Amino acid sequence: MATQAHTTGADGQAEELRRRNISSQSPAAPTTQTPIVEKSKEKPFSIISLLDEYEYIWAAIIFTALAFFTRMWKIGLSPIVTWDEAHFGKFGSHYLKREFYFDVHPPLGKMLVGLSGYLAGYNGSFEFKSGETYPEELNYTFMRLFNSAFGALCVPLAYFTAKELNFRRPTVWLITIMVLFENSYTTISRFILLDSMLLFFTFTTVLCWAKFHRLQHDPFSPEWGLWLMLTGVSIGCVCSVKWVGFFCTALVGLYTIEDLWNKFGDLKMPKVELATHLGFRIFGFIIIPIAVYMFSFFMHFLVLENSGPGDAQMSSLFQANLRGTEVGKDSPLEVAYGSRATLKNMGYGGGLLHSHHQTYPEGSTQQQITCYHHKDANNDWFFYPNRGDVEYQPEEDLRFPGNGDTIRLIHAQTGRNLHSHQIAAPVTKADWEVSCYGNTTVGDTKDHWIVEVVRDAASRDYSRIRTLTTAFRLKHADLGCYLRAGNVNLPQWGFKQIEVTCVKENKPRDVYTHWNVESHWNEKLPPGDPGSYKSPFLQDFIHLNVAMMTSNNALVPDPDKQDDLASQFWQWPILHVGLRMCGWDDKIVKYFLLGNPAVYWGSTASLGIFGLMVLWYLVRWQRGYTDLKPAEIDQIHYSGVYPVIGWFLHYLPFVAMGRVTYVHHYYPALYFAILTAGFCLDWATRKINKQINWAIFGALYILIIGLFWLFRAICFGMEGSSTQWKHLKWFDTWRITD
Repeated sequence: MATQAHTTGADGQAEELRRRNISSQSPAAPTTQTPIVEKSKEKPFSIISLLDEYEYIWAAIIFTALAFFTRMWKIGLSPIVTWDEAHFGKFGSHYLKREFYFDVHPPLGKMLVGLSGYLAGYNGSFEFKSGETYPEELNYTFMRLFNSAFGALCVPLAYFTAKELNFRRPTVWLITIMVLFENSYTTISRFILLDSMLLFFTFTTVLCWAKFHRLQHDPFSPEWGLWLMLTGVSIGCVCSVKWVGFFCTALVGLYTIEDLWNKFGDLKMPKVELATHLGFRIFGFIIIPIAVYMFSFFMHFLVLENSGPGDAQMSSLFQANLRGTEVGKDSPLEVAYGSRATLKNMGYGGGLLHSHHQTYPEGSTQQQITCYHHKDANNDWFFYPNRGDVEYQPEEDLRFPGNGDTIRLIHAQTGRNLHSHQIAAPVTKADWEVSCYGNTTVGDTKDHWIVEVVRDAASRDYSRIRTLTTAFRLKHADLGCYLRAGNVNLPQWGFKQIEVTCVKENKPRDVYTHWNVESHWNEKLPPGDPGSYKSPFLQDFIHLNVAMMTSNNALVPDPDKQDDLASQFWQWPILHVGLRMCGWDDKIVKYFLLGNPAVYWGSTASLGIFGLMVLWYLVRWQRGYTDLKPAEIDQIHYSGVYPVIGWFLHYLPFVAMGRVTYVHHYYPALYFAILTAGFCLDWATRKINKQINWAIFGALYILIIGLFWLFRAICFGMEGSSTQWKHLKWFDTWRITD
């Protein structure tokens, strides 16, 4: 009893209770009675176990802090407009001045650039000319810091994504380090560009998708619904920065199709539940992204309320509602013979009917007719009666052409008639050529065009043509074809302007055969107010997106010019080239866009390794071997196959594209290659001893960080002569030195 009395602590109390329980039992009690389990011993406090338990907090904080350091250190060192800052800084200025502009990219990223300028106290007055020094009143450092935050936040996003993909801790750290110490990601994030925002929303989309997939066992729960909707928001945002984001949409779309197909094959699932799954995905992955994408354009139109350099890409009615516009300003409402006017094509991305002194090199060799987006005097035309009608006299009473009337259009600058004939168009050979021919007295009936009014926003009376509001077609009186301006660009001899033809097919709904009077001058007529009619948002939204698509397709390499910055798709995965982001003078702080060799070559090799690994298991499966458990197959499927699909979706389109391409176009695809590399290493080392495992990954960490440090100057700025870094020029194609 003395020993018992001296027993202390939790173990002593447990022992005392046990003894009391045994002594209180009746001798007749059955021996099979379940004994009371002793209370387990409390584990002593351990720093190691605490760090292990909260690794997801301290590791994420350390990685994030390092990310902000690498993306922001010495970010304001170069005081000159660097590379595409000339474009996107200028677009930010347009938002601050609220001037309408046109660009091939959606507006979200550029609005964020404008926001950074607003927060920096910038007034939008700087022109952002390439290579020009920033003025003292423009806090370009803050604008770069704002932009770099998106690049820095990619690092914790990669960390948590790797965790959601069910990778082990060494692999999670490896993937995070590959993103953190990837030189090209660091460099591209340090300037006023869209790429860090594109990467950020690409990373958020993959993370939200991975979280949503991990919750498949708990459908329709609040958390499941939250991550479904956040995935949709991320898709909408990444598509609103650059159209490359649509490849993320395709990745999630393929996953959704497969998921719903599997559910469709589950005969135990009630049809109502299957329909609910379908409804949630339509809402989350289609409606929400479209709403986000359209909202970015709604804000774009709302902010840019003043006339600007991009007006001509939009419809005349849209332009007439911009502040300070000349379109429709003091223009008479109704067009009369003798009126001088500009004719706007109402097709998406359409321009103004245009002519100039240059002639076609082939065909009729007569004066060229094109469509042109910029305003100049060569867009002006006079309305004249046809040759069989009473000849126009400046002193005559007003006569108004309308629906069904036959007219002539005379080019104001050259005095020639809008004309067509049975000669094939220069590019679209199935259509007839349209030219300028003759003058007010010399000509024939091939100068005659019949007005066919399609609609009028101001009136149901089609007896007169009204400025801005009347949409009409012009039918050639002799040939029966219709004046059309599609989105086909002429060769260099036509200054890459849009081809105008006379199309033989009669398609009344073809908007590229619809025209309206944009500006109108006639001293005999009183000014009207056509700007009182509003242009519908949906029509403007579609119009601008088609114009963006058309302009993007026109960004093809010019065979007559050498672009030293452009590169081919095959050069990116093997790190064959880099890109000089500025001038290479000794007085300029120089930046070279080049990836970390370990990250690039390792991630590219992993794509081939993954393919061989899948082939190996498929062959063994076909031969009857069962190497893989269902959980392992699932891991290969969602943590291996989908990153590879993501890489192909982001890479293959650039293989097929005819437009000019640069190394930064590969950066979204690189992230999926990094995830693939992580999977391959995680899979290959899953059965290796823990100490050896950490040794392997530790060596990889050191290699990646060491190479990043070796190439750090190309990220943080190379001052002085570039010959100081000739040791970094591993290949002749790396133009780090002259």
